[in-house]
Amino acid sequence: MSFALPYALLGLLAVPVLVAAYLWQLRRRRRTAVRFSNVALIRAVVPRQRMWRRHLPLALVLGSLALLGLAAGRPQVRAEVPISSSAVILAVDVSGSMCATDVDPNRLAAAQEAVRQFIDKQDDRTRIGLVVFSGFAQVAVAPTTNKDDLLKAVDGLTTGRGTTIGAAILKSIDAISEINPSVAPADTGDGTGEGPDSQSPTPGSPATPAPEKAKTVPEIVVLLTDGANTRGVTPEDAAVQAAARGVRVFPIGFGTTEPTQMVCTSDQLGGGLFDGPPGGFGGGLGPGGRNFLVVDEQALQTVARTTGGEYFKASDADQLQGVLNDLPKHVDVQERDVEVSVAFAGLAALVLLLGLGLAGRWTAHPQ
Repeated sequence: MSFALPYALLGLLAVPVLVAAYLWQLRRRRRTAVRFSNVALIRAVVPRQRMWRRHLPLALVLGSLALLGLAAGRPQVRAEVPISSSAVILAVDVSGSMCATDVDPNRLAAAQEAVRQFIDKQDDRTRIGLVVFSGFAQVAVAPTTNKDDLLKAVDGLTTGRGTTIGAAILKSIDAISEINPSVAPADTGDGTGEGPDSQSPTPGSPATPAPEKAKTVPEIVVLLTDGANTRGVTPEDAAVQAAARGVRVFPIGFGTTEPTQMVCTSDQLGGGLFDGPPGGFGGGLGPGGRNFLVVDEQALQTVARTTGGEYFKASDADQLQGVLNDLPKHVDVQERDVEVSVAFAGLAALVLLLGLGLAGRWTAHPQ
């Protein structure tokens, strides 16, 4: 047990002072007592009372004062706190490859459905934020308990060019810093993954800082992607920043390694990544409308290892849903210092009431 205000424990010195004063008063009474020669007469006049009954009420009162003194020091214990007292940042890849149809009907639609179900299953205390990324990363919804806003944003996801996994991690850090003052914002520019400010050295080069783990914060990042970083800060370097702030990242690699066709709906197309008739868009990044898409598992595993998270692989919609459903089993509790001063104060009140009650009862009925 630790104390947030240890100097307040000086108030406990009042308890031994009061005990000493009480003992002095008892001795003083004995010295000034009137002596009677007829002890039997005293016993007949004065009601009999057990010795411990005389002292127990006062002991309880002093005990309650001691508990209040401990409560004033704001005692804290190390305990496991449910993730519902924290926040989850969902970072979702909306690059053009999310239109791949190796997952029915396509990756983006399957991801949207899985994220919807994940949001619906969280309790009303869990704050969820949404970060989306393709050629740049942005906070679509700041951490909130308003599920309607989250679901509306998920339904409106559209695709874009590029994949900036590193920038998505940095944007997620920024979202967490808005609700947790102990988490500093990301160091890199505006987190878009574009421009010179967002460029980072190659992982493992002398300029790359060594990961320094900080005290783990309860907020986590769940990063869903189907590809590899194409520009801006690297996932490995972004993970170093997350680890330095105690933010854990749980990456999910989504999709297969099979050549597949790219088909987006008009709603998913958004910025016009592909050209084609409304309602369904063929074509893509490879010959004949096909593309060989590979998740950069090594980078994602490094991110998980660096930040203290865990990497998951999902090849289809069912596996993705299973990963999101099982995720709370891996991150549902965090060790934190929990203040228990209220418990000490409540116990002090009960002890005080007990002491006063016994004093009143035994005064009225000394037998």
